[in-house]
Amino acid sequence: MTAALTAAVLVLLSGCSSGEEAPPADRGSGSASPAAPSPGRTAAAAPAKGSVEAVRTVAEGLDSPWGLVSLPDGDLLVSSRNEGTVSRIDGRTGQRVELGAVPGVAAAGEGGLLGIALSPAFDSDRMVYAYFTTASDNRIARMRYEEDKPTGAQLGAPSTVLRGIPKGTIHNGGRIAFGPDGMLYAGTGEIGDTGLAQDKESLAGKVLRMTPTGEPAPGNPFGEDSYVYSYGHRNVQGLAWDEEGRLWASEFGQDTWDELNHIVAGDNYGWPEAEGKGSGGDFHDPVAQWRTSDASPSGIAYAAGSIWLAGLRGERLWRVPVRGVEGAPEPEEFLRGEYGRLRTVVAVGGNTLLLTSSETDGRGTPGRGDDRMVELEVE
Repeated sequence: MTAALTAAVLVLLSGCSSGEEAPPADRGSGSASPAAPSPGRTAAAAPAKGSVEAVRTVAEGLDSPWGLVSLPDGDLLVSSRNEGTVSRIDGRTGQRVELGAVPGVAAAGEGGLLGIALSPAFDSDRMVYAYFTTASDNRIARMRYEEDKPTGAQLGAPSTVLRGIPKGTIHNGGRIAFGPDGMLYAGTGEIGDTGLAQDKESLAGKVLRMTPTGEPAPGNPFGEDSYVYSYGHRNVQGLAWDEEGRLWASEFGQDTWDELNHIVAGDNYGWPEAEGKGSGGDFHDPVAQWRTSDASPSGIAYAAGSIWLAGLRGERLWRVPVRGVEGAPEPEEFLRGEYGRLRTVVAVGGNTLLLTSSETDGRGTPGRGDDRMVELEVE
């Protein structure tokens, strides 16, 4: 990893509770490697100091929002972890219409209807992908988004893409996203069984890579029959690519360090043998780390030359510059305590992000209007 990707360890107030399962703080109201950069591209440096402006509240009154995607027309799809439903939100007015429940969702603990993603060929195939917990496993399915029904838009019957991802009360992972190579990536958790993270035969505690139809992607590092792209993860709930095609992932720590990792095909990220930087051996160190009380990062997004991380227990948005930076960029925090627990952040073009809170997930202290979606302009 080059010096341009090395971030300083941010040592803030120490914490002793772990990741998402920690009690919340009170608040007031293609190929195995990602796509290479274009020849001759020289990326401008990210600003030394960032800024975040809350432009507007897009929607309020959401129940346990988890997955979020932007449709080509600017409207939004959001999943409800606890209700197992997908809703469409008008990107201008915030009006919400429920498209229906995903059959088979069994919400319990940290499981339920989690991440959603649009097919890279959505304009033609109209497919929406969902990662969800059933009575027996975590799985990924896809459904056709149908707009020509007499009763309005709705989702068609799900078709399973991948089944058999281990499920648990905790650490179900759940983020899915299509990469620049057209392959589908999924972040999974080790469900509290730490040994699964190092077991390359298990789908738990991994970043998985597959074709849109659910076959192991060509070029995966552990053979043509393996879905495993990277391993040694505790609980991955954030995936994003930067403009150079590099894959980034958030990682819930246990009692010491949460992580932002640069994901490289075939690498071992250390859990349960390592947590945070400096573990040595063959483990891939994180680019940045935080005390678990300050972050517990779920969703991440790339915009304005930085990775932005939504913190659950930390109740703040973190910025880590990763573009054109020399030396050791220091993470910055924004929106501390303003919206409570933060679950998902999505880049929707330019320097615009959408951010959802997570106060209604059973671990927050919901206030009036929770949960909400906010539009941000960032630098």
